[in-house]
Amino acid sequence: MAIRIQSVQPDSAAGRLGLSPGDELLEVDGNVLNDTLDYEFYTDSPSFHLKARVGGCEREWQVQRQARGPFGCDFATYLGDEKHSCANHCMFCFIDQLPPGMRESLYFKDDDERLSFLFGNYITMTNMQDHEIDRIIKMHISPINVSVHTTNPQLRVRMLANRRGGETLKYLDRLAAGGIALNCQLVLCRGINDGEELRRTLTDLLKLTPMVQSIAAVPCGITAYRKNLYPQVPYDAASAGEVIDILEEFGDQCKARHGARIIYPSDEWYLKAGRPIPPAEFYEDYAQLENGVGMWRLFREEFLAELEKPHRIYGGKKMDVVTGVLAAPLITEMMDELHRQYPMIEVTVHPIQNHFFGGNVNVAGLVTAADILDQCKGKLQSDTLGVPEVMLRDEKDMFLDSVTVEELSRQLGVKVEILPCGGGEEARALLRTGLHISRRHKSAAQKTPLAGKEETDS
Repeated sequence: MAIRIQSVQPDSAAGRLGLSPGDELLEVDGNVLNDTLDYEFYTDSPSFHLKARVGGCEREWQVQRQARGPFGCDFATYLGDEKHSCANHCMFCFIDQLPPGMRESLYFKDDDERLSFLFGNYITMTNMQDHEIDRIIKMHISPINVSVHTTNPQLRVRMLANRRGGETLKYLDRLAAGGIALNCQLVLCRGINDGEELRRTLTDLLKLTPMVQSIAAVPCGITAYRKNLYPQVPYDAASAGEVIDILEEFGDQCKARHGARIIYPSDEWYLKAGRPIPPAEFYEDYAQLENGVGMWRLFREEFLAELEKPHRIYGGKKMDVVTGVLAAPLITEMMDELHRQYPMIEVTVHPIQNHFFGGNVNVAGLVTAADILDQCKGKLQSDTLGVPEVMLRDEKDMFLDSVTVEELSRQLGVKVEILPCGGGEEARALLRTGLHISRRHKSAAQKTPLAGKEETDS
């Protein structure tokens, strides 16, 4: 294997050797270079032996420099090669349930251990081999996030539709024995890997503590585009409650034995079951936020904490905001409290039903511009529409259905304001207004449980 150089940084160690774009790095100290993880790991030394292909010929150097640090080469991709794609056909895969006609990049399914370390992506390990596990342990690439789903080998083969689904469970033991921290994800399908199978999975994973640091369980997402896919039954209030009971039972045991809960239901379970979201201390250090675990509680805590700080704002503000159906009660509660403390700020919340995916998907991050247009046109109360950034791609300019923010703004005839995801950040964004007015002082009689603490500003 080799990594092709795209550019060389001026005055770098690589530049002083005479390396140029198009040259290929082959080995460092006898270690073959497959990607940028190899490159960064093995060249981060003041002294190493380098083999490269320059102008079609192999050359070798003994690199000597003053200190460790970047060697000076850049590559066409941040990995130095292409992302590893998924080899599974999971019965619950959300990408397989996407409607046609979306951006091509949305249909790519990655399953790459390097992305797990770099960006927190979850991997099934079914396209990995022993030498890749050895590399993770040798480089101490930790933590690694693993989509486990079940520890029953036969059931995992069935769920992932991959004959390696069961045998690669052995990598969990090897990684844990090698000192690699593991965050585990369980996508639960009703009647398949919940109930007693869930109990088995949790029991098996807890044998790997303390290296298993957290386990999150989320319900399978179901869209209207499931033609020729395994039939799935959505969780209802009763079945969601049964899952919560098992997860909390095991979590309570972990708390008693290890001092940490380790096992967390995603917020969606509580919302489906009609149960209160647990208090902040339940989530400890919020280890599984990316799986929607504790997002509701953290947003609320941060939003209210920001309101309790002294703020002086400028003028009034009137705007509309959109959100998903699941988050709508929380966002409405926060906007009401914002208006109670700052009467000059009025926010109208619009819960958007997700017709684009068929009506069973209710999270804010999957709301499309088409549904916003259909449900908000002619109904907005202001000339500004707040859109959570989670609805947009990383560049914050386009929705899942490829409609741009500018196009949404034009069709609705309003200014679109992108709102940050964090509760405190969103509160600060909503408090940015016009005329210098201080917050309304609250008397003891005006205090509510939402206010939380004694008023100190005037």
